[in-house]
Order: sequence, then C-alpha cells, then structure tokens
Amino acid sequence: MIMALNQNGLKIYASTISLLPLVVLVSCVFLYLASIFLFKDPNCSSSELLHYSSRSTTPQFSDDSSPTNLSHLVFGLLGSEEAWHFRKDYIESWWRPNKTRGYLFLDVAPKGDDLLPWSSSSPPYRVSDNITQLLEESKHVAPVMARMVHGIMEVFREDHEGVRWVVMGDDDSIFFVDNMVDVLARYDHTKYYYLGAQSEFIMSNHWYSFNQAFGGAGFILSYPLAKAMSKYIETCLRKYPFLRSADQITMVCISDVGVTFTPLKGSHQIDLRGDISGLLSSHPKAPLMSLHHLDATDSIFPSIERQQSVRHLMKAANLDQSRMLQQVICYNRPTNWSFSISWGYSVHIYENILPRSHLQLPIETFQPWGVTPKDPPYYMLNTRSRTNDSCQAPHIFFMKNVEKTKTSSEILTTYSRSSPRELLSCSYTGNYSADYISMIQVYSPRTKRIEMDRCECCDVIHKKGTNKATITLRECRVDEIIA
Repeated sequence: MIMALNQNGLKIYASTISLLPLVVLVSCVFLYLASIFLFKDPNCSSSELLHYSSRSTTPQFSDDSSPTNLSHLVFGLLGSEEAWHFRKDYIESWWRPNKTRGYLFLDVAPKGDDLLPWSSSSPPYRVSDNITQLLEESKHVAPVMARMVHGIMEVFREDHEGVRWVVMGDDDSIFFVDNMVDVLARYDHTKYYYLGAQSEFIMSNHWYSFNQAFGGAGFILSYPLAKAMSKYIETCLRKYPFLRSADQITMVCISDVGVTFTPLKGSHQIDLRGDISGLLSSHPKAPLMSLHHLDATDSIFPSIERQQSVRHLMKAANLDQSRMLQQVICYNRPTNWSFSISWGYSVHIYENILPRSHLQLPIETFQPWGVTPKDPPYYMLNTRSRTNDSCQAPHIFFMKNVEKTKTSSEILTTYSRSSPRELLSCSYTGNYSADYISMIQVYSPRTKRIEMDRCECCDVIHKKGTNKATITLRECRVDEIIA
C-alpha cells in the first residue's frame, strides 16, 4: 500500500512539473495585461505599448570605432527653386563635390539656363515629396514649414548607410565642414543628440523657444535620433498642425522622442541686420561651424560684393578652419597699442592698453533682426557700443590675402585698412597714433589647433614710423598672463 501511494505521489508530482511552464506562461500574460490596464500612461495607448514592447530598447549600431570624418555626415538643405538662382553661390562656396554627402531639396524641379544643366559644384537635388494629402487631412496652417520638417525624413531615406550625423540647413547656410567633423567627433554618435544654435536676437528665442535650434544655422541629429524622427515625422505633423515655424515643429517633435537641445557656440543663425563685422571680430572661443542670413546683412568685407565676400572668407577656411575667426589679443608696449585679431577676417588696433575681457565683447555694429524691444537687452550676448572716443575706437583692417609661406610651415594672412578712422589720436601720455599703419601681416602655424581650452598668444613686431606691423601667433607659455 505504501508503495502504491508513493507511485501515485510520483505521478502527481510529475504531472505538476509538466504543467509548470504553462502556469508560468499564463501568469506572465496576466501580469502583462494587468500592467497595461491598471498602470498604463494616460498619454500612451495599449496599442502603442504593444508596438514599442516589440522593439529592443537598445539601438543596434555599427561597431565601427574609426574617427568621425566627413563621410559620416549627410546634409539636407531645404530651399526653393526661385531662391536657388541667386543663393547657389553660398552653398557652392563650401560644398566639396564627390566628398560631401547630401542633397538640396527644392519645392519644384529646377528650370532656366542658369540652373540647367545642373552644376557639378552644387549638391545633387531632389524635389520634395508631395505631402498635399497629409496637409489637407491635418489642415496644417503652414504648408511650407511642414515641407521643410518633412525633409528630415526624406534625407534620411535617401542616404543613411554609414551615416553618424544628419545636418539640416537652408539654401543660404554656410558650413565649415572640417570644424563640424572635429566638434562632432567629441560626441557619441550612437546616443541621441539634437545640436544647433539659438538666435542672437533675444526676442526670436522668446517668440519661439530658448530650447530649440534655429535651422538656418544648421541643426544636427545623431543617427539614432534621425532614424526615430524619420519614422515619427508624419505622425508629428498631424499632431501639431497649428504650429507655424519649421524649427519649432522640429523641436516639439524631438521633444516627443525624449531628447532635448544642446547648443553649440560656433553655430550662428545671424538674426541680425546691417554690419555684422563687430560680431565676427569677437567670436567666442569655439570652432566656427556655420553662418546664416548673409544675404540679409551688409557684405562681411566692405569692399567686396556680398557673395564674393563669402568666397573670400572661405579662402582662409580652406587653409585652416580651426583658427577661423578665433580671437587672439596681444599688446605692443612701446606704443601702448592693443591688437585684436580675428583670424582670417579682421585685425583691430586700439591706441590704448585695454583689458582682454573688454576686447572680447563684440562692438555693436549691427541691429536687431525684428521688432526692437523698447529697452535692452536685445541680444543673447554682451556687447559694447560704438564710440568716437579715440582711446576706445579701433583702427579696422580686413583680410586682403591668405597664403602658405615658402617654407610651408606657416600661413600668412595680410590685412589692409578698411578706411581712415578720422579721429584724433589717443591723448594718454606716451600713446602713439596708428593712423599711418596701412597693413598688418599675421603669421600662424600650419598645424591645426585641436585643443581649445586656451586661446593662442601673439608677439608684435613694429618699427616706429613704418606703415606695417607683423604679428606671430604661438601657443601661450605656461602661466603666461595676457595683459
């Protein structure tokens, strides 16, 4: 009898063991359904939960650990056929055929003898998708803006193999691609990043958002974010049909993905009017990545036509982008002069020894982009006013020429006076007039500046009575004080 009981017990035990996987499976399904109906997020439907639960939470990317280079960037430039006739020179000034990846997206196919046949110096073009049905169904209030946002999906669809960063810009955006590569190499492209620039005009940020990138300066999406956005764009456009700004729509959509904005000091929207030389002559200590709206400002070189000015600036950029607009300040004690160099653009001479912190402030040569508030502040940066004080007003020189030296170990940039200052000399005891200086030569190393933790220093060579000053850039010595 005991043996029979033992045999029955073994049968029951074996039967229980055989049912155990089924019990576990049923329990898991019950707990999963309970998590949906009892604890679901009110903003997320059960279908969405089922959809996202089927995905891996860890994106799968290439294990390529090679340094970031230009081939890892793809550019999506948004423009119109009408504007491209007079804006293509801006893009061709920096585009590198067969090296730069990307497309220009036009609203309609190009036409006209000045555009066809299509120039090999321009990016290849695509005609933007017809999203009329989406616009009608959503009753979107800004069809042109929606087309621009939709471009994120279109450029990713066209070219994403081996891409690490998707760069979106306008048809008048000027990019400094070597600097972009160097800056982006500091970030992990397998993470979610939304990089770009705020507007310089404080009210533009107030009207739209302080937490958005302004597209003319170029906003940059890491691969996983660009991939997520390419899948979400059309849903997002339907979700926010009442938004009128492409940049704001983009920011809101990216926010829905769970990513926030990271500003870059070297990207410039240029929401300014008039003479922007004051801004360009006091660039922040960050690699120059972009400029925008140059067809809405004065020519950046006063004696050169606007579009040719951009090509003139790119002559220096083609030899050394790492130093472009980087401000270097030094002093000539025998004459009591302060020199402020914006490499590849301008040199200022002040007939006074002025603190470096003062010279770093841009001279407010420009005006606000839009409706000016009654009271300051107007800008997202500190500025200093123009003045007729001869001890505070600079003698201004603009880049005339750039070349490699015969030894090829240095680059020589030459700057010539833009116009007479037409002020008396500074009256401080011991100060000398700089009116007779007509040319400044600046020698810089050909080696790229990789570390930006500290500015460069410089030495001034000038013989009294001569019309030329020579400046040599160098790395600052340990514990050297620039004052």
